[in-house]
Amino acid sequence: MPRSKHNSFCGRVKRRTFLADMGFGATGLALGSLMAKENAASAATTKSDQPDIGPHFAPRAKNVIWVFLSGGYSQMETFDPKPMLNKYAGKTFDQTPYPNPFEDPLYQERARSVVKVKREHATILPMQVGFKKRGELGIGVTDWWPHLSTCVDDISFVRSMYTTDNDHAAEFQMHHGRHKLDPKQPVVGSWINYGLGSLNENLPEFVCLGNFKDSRIKEDFDANYLGPKYGGVILNLDPKNPLPYGRRDLSMLEREQQNQFAFVNELNQLTATEYPDDEQARARIKSYELAFRMQSAVPETLNLAEETAETQALYGIDNETTSVYGRRLLAARRLAERGVRFSLVYLSDYGEWDSHLKLQELHGRSCERVDKPVAGLLKDLKRRGMWEDTVVVFCTEFGRTPGVEVRDGYKAPDGRDHHPHGFTVWFAGAGIKQGHIHGATDDLGFHVVDSPHYVTDIHATLMHLMGLDPQRLDIPGRQRLLSDHGKPIMDILS
Repeated sequence: MPRSKHNSFCGRVKRRTFLADMGFGATGLALGSLMAKENAASAATTKSDQPDIGPHFAPRAKNVIWVFLSGGYSQMETFDPKPMLNKYAGKTFDQTPYPNPFEDPLYQERARSVVKVKREHATILPMQVGFKKRGELGIGVTDWWPHLSTCVDDISFVRSMYTTDNDHAAEFQMHHGRHKLDPKQPVVGSWINYGLGSLNENLPEFVCLGNFKDSRIKEDFDANYLGPKYGGVILNLDPKNPLPYGRRDLSMLEREQQNQFAFVNELNQLTATEYPDDEQARARIKSYELAFRMQSAVPETLNLAEETAETQALYGIDNETTSVYGRRLLAARRLAERGVRFSLVYLSDYGEWDSHLKLQELHGRSCERVDKPVAGLLKDLKRRGMWEDTVVVFCTEFGRTPGVEVRDGYKAPDGRDHHPHGFTVWFAGAGIKQGHIHGATDDLGFHVVDSPHYVTDIHATLMHLMGLDPQRLDIPGRQRLLSDHGKPIMDILS
């Protein structure tokens, strides 16, 4: 029987297959996001589709630390205290001098649910914690943030955010900008990765820090149609295994691996001569090289033991309550310091802030966990001279209702439901005004009444600071609606 030209002869392996298997075996990496760096190409992306790498105009920031609290923290019990909740506690909205918020047309417009659930909680729940006016401008912050309260003069609070998903898919909407019922988009970290390229050839541009059990959280760092090479790379803070699948096999010496790569490179030089336009091969070669470098760069970067005891204490690493959260934020600072463009710090467990019940107990505990580490990050950035390069965004998926949760199973009068109509996020660092409040919700914390901002305005603000025009990042055949680009929140920019 004649041998097919597509089959290997006498069991031999094709050279291309050998290169691919050897490269991935040597590095031990199964990460598609390592398939290319600044000028790498892939089979799925032609030259005409490649972004114009680099900023479109002068940037104000070099990197982003995105701190995310899953589940939806209450705007009233954090950074937008509402004393009128105490005055009208136990009354319905109709029993107050204010308009009934459920009759506002915005209520239906900004309460789009995948599963239809009535969420009209009409009985007002008082604030579950006290608050004080802090800093030079007297910015109201609740008593659950004693450490972060000392930093309010460095922060711009945006008290006028809204979203459109009343379910927990709002978490993913915060990152990619689309409702669960709409086509998905790449997340903001992927767009920044796509548009700017690398500042450090030994580390990925987009990193995710934090543990999670729910596989849906991968949507928070999913590059979608940009391709996996622009997605976030998960890094662990386990010093024995900081890069999943990224360690050299213990049976192989470092010198052996170096020799393998040298041999592969020699073969690749022959391939480059024979097939000068094979972009897929060049992209794969670059991914092998990056993976090899990361084997030493990642463990060094995440070796928090190199930090002084004073720095570790600043982040609360010396305390059991705050240690896990402080370690994540200190790692984010070290990554930013070494040129990582975008670090998503998943600071709490999935849904941790979703306090339908026992809000006082649960929010109080969660605030205690993250308060000192977040304040430590801001103080550390300032003292290390990183304030002018790094922008920090602190956010959640939505707020919580001014009314008490009363649905079946939640009838204890001590929790709040999901609330997409108005909530607070904040920014600090490069290009951001210090000690500033932008926008407002009404006196009961229900609707935005001044300077409303949809979640993609956060994305547009970060891209603007990084020198990117979102409309110039569109992919042919993948045009986004103009509204999905968002608009920079210019009032918070310095």
